[in-house]
Amino acid sequence: MIGAIVSALVIGAIVGALARLIVPGKQSMSIGLTLIVGIVAALIGTLIAHAFGWADTRGIDWIEHILQLALAVVGVLLVTRMGMGRAGRTRGTPT
Repeated sequence: MIGAIVSALVIGAIVGALARLIVPGKQSMSIGLTLIVGIVAALIGTLIAHAFGWADTRGIDWIEHILQLALAVVGVLLVTRMGMGRAGRTRGTPT
C-alpha cells in the first residue's frame, strides 16, 4: 500500500511536469498545483488501466503511462483555461 502511494507521487510528479512541457504556451501554475494535477491524473489513469486490464503486463505498462500523461495534459489545459493557476497574482497595477 505504501509503495503504491509513493509510486503515485513519483509518477504524478513526472507526469505533471511532462504535461506542462507538452501544453503549448506559458502556464501560470505553481509547482504544487502541477504536482496535484499529475498525481490525480496518475491515480485516475491507473484506475482506468486496471479496469480495462491494460496494467497487467510483464514489462513496463506503456498504455497506462500514456493514459496518465494524456489525462495530465487535459488537467493542465483545464486548470490554465479556468484561470485556477493565477490565484495569488494581482491583475493590473494599483492606481
